[in-house]
Amino acid sequence: MDLDLAQVRAFVVTAGRLHFGQAAAELYLTQQALSKRIARLEEVLGTRLFDRSGHAVELTAAGRRFLEPAVETLRAADRAVAAAVHDDRPLRLDVWSHLYGPQRMVRLLVELEPELDLALGMRSDVAAAITGLRRDELDAGFGWAPAGPLPDGLARRLVRLEPVAAVMSQDSPLAAAGRLRPEDLRAGELWFPADAARLEFLRLFAEEFGLPHAFGGVNLGMEANLDHLRATPGHYILLPAEAPVAAGLRRVPLVGPTPLYGWSLLWREGERHPLLPLLLDAVGRAVRANGWLDYDPARHWMPTAES
Repeated sequence: MDLDLAQVRAFVVTAGRLHFGQAAAELYLTQQALSKRIARLEEVLGTRLFDRSGHAVELTAAGRRFLEPAVETLRAADRAVAAAVHDDRPLRLDVWSHLYGPQRMVRLLVELEPELDLALGMRSDVAAAITGLRRDELDAGFGWAPAGPLPDGLARRLVRLEPVAAVMSQDSPLAAAGRLRPEDLRAGELWFPADAARLEFLRLFAEEFGLPHAFGGVNLGMEANLDHLRATPGHYILLPAEAPVAAGLRRVPLVGPTPLYGWSLLWREGERHPLLPLLLDAVGRAVRANGWLDYDPARHWMPTAES
């Protein structure tokens, strides 16, 4: 029995999302085309892989048995392609973010896929990364990217929705709270680590909840920003909820709702670098294993255009 890898990939992505619309968007297919691929795969296998009842989608027993070997099949195929079009040049991956250490996200992906050979760069924001992609100075970019149309020829995949918390001086009036709602933050000022025009996530968060904010005019790096917080109890910053807390600072969880910071991967459509499929495969495995795209509108907030 010969399997069509496009059909197998359609099954694996849909099994990870359990939502035909989301899976179709990830694969840049119409929902009808995705359904046809899975129907053809089910016909070849002679068994149903999904149960569909109303809007709910679940794997059948056969689908659950097929999933792990299907994932391994795709992984082997991606490695075969990489070997056939061997290129000694590493994948040029740019990262950007105002949040703590964007390289930590890349490290998680490299741990999943040790064969990734990456040349990391750091640009100031998504606009600079898009320019680098269009000029062929980069092969891919990783950071926060607002939803909406990208320039022609670029593709995007949402990788992770990461909860963020408020970090402030231990002497801040907000530091005594066990948790805070976003509107509670109006008692202080949100410290922008760079100009607001380059930090759209923070700007949208401040606008959504009516939060006063401030910026000193020069971005001197994260350590300088943390020093500023220690010296200025009236200011706070947003950082990943799992990031370590430096001495003299306190991290307070945000609830009702919890803000989610969206990490996205950008690349050129038709990009043929042999390591890009391995990077995308590592992303898919991380999402499925860790629930990186879990989102509950009753508990979470992210910019409207992103949700």
